[in-house]
Amino acid sequence: MKWIEKIIEKIKPSFSKGGRLAFLHSTFDAFETFLMVPGTVTGKGSHIRDCNDLKRVMIVVVIALVPCLLFGMYNSGLQHYLTTGPRADLPGFFSVFWYGFLKVLPLVIVSYVVGLGIEFTIAQVRGHQVNEGYLVTGMLIPLIVPVTIPLWMLTLAVAFAVLIGKEIFGGTGMNIWNPALLARAFLFFSYPAYMTGDKVWVDGTSGATPLAALAEGTPLQELPSWMDMFLGFIPGSVGETSLVCILLGAAILLYTGVASWKIMISCVAGAALIALTGDIPVHYHLVMGGFAFGCVFMATDPVTSPQTETGKWIYGFLTGALTITIRLFNPGYPEGMMLAILLMNTFSPLIDHTVVSVNVKRRIKRIASHG
Repeated sequence: MKWIEKIIEKIKPSFSKGGRLAFLHSTFDAFETFLMVPGTVTGKGSHIRDCNDLKRVMIVVVIALVPCLLFGMYNSGLQHYLTTGPRADLPGFFSVFWYGFLKVLPLVIVSYVVGLGIEFTIAQVRGHQVNEGYLVTGMLIPLIVPVTIPLWMLTLAVAFAVLIGKEIFGGTGMNIWNPALLARAFLFFSYPAYMTGDKVWVDGTSGATPLAALAEGTPLQELPSWMDMFLGFIPGSVGETSLVCILLGAAILLYTGVASWKIMISCVAGAALIALTGDIPVHYHLVMGGFAFGCVFMATDPVTSPQTETGKWIYGFLTGALTITIRLFNPGYPEGMMLAILLMNTFSPLIDHTVVSVNVKRRIKRIASHG
């Protein structure tokens, strides 16, 4: 890597203050810190010294999403071939994967090109550093949309998520709502026919997702088997169908300490409690739609979820409970996870404020009783 470092040091003066390309300093800094660990150190005062910075945390989340991405590519090809002919006529594994790869890759490219393009431009105009937060958002957005979403729609959704969901609040770490879910919400309310799940495959074929089929009155017995839903061989958004891959990603996030296990567990507990009041078994709710994906990768977003430990339990429980409540009592929107997380993002600061206030009052009362 020494040769890369030498090239960077050679061209760096041109992008520094006074150089002929100084106006591109933010862009150069972003590529430099992506390729090499910054050499800056603390000079004085008390600081927490740790090898994990924002970029490393974001990379861990991206790695945790890779199983969902790869399986989503295969499943996209599989669902296409299943809707165009019998299972016995399926081509080989690599042919199926290659077809899905060619369908999903443009979504990933558009997401990153548009999102990073906007972030780089805004950083240049403001003279700020380019934040690494979009590394995860850029991967999440293609995984929570149908593979057949038109690229121009995805472009608008990404622009909306970055500009309205992040930059208007000040950028990475300042946003109130999860930007990836805002992109999905934008598509859902602007172009519902492309997001409801009843027409999600290609070349004129269609296949209802299990949740959409239930909303239309299909009996549970006529849906794909629970094992197929657990493995992910069903129609749905690109990265949300396979619980196996989602659990693998969850293991990575929990092992590295990036995501909160409290939010995951309480989210499942809240969903299970409300699901007991309906006709659909709890274990079916966990494998249908985007519940598992949202629980692991969306609800645990450290920026938009509570910071207090008690608040995480409350936030997760209410997110899961609200998701199943929407599924059971709002047939017009059979999913529920997106709206539940966005609503709880809104109340996340209030949850933290309430938890802290109660704790302060309890301590004051305890001190007074010992006084």
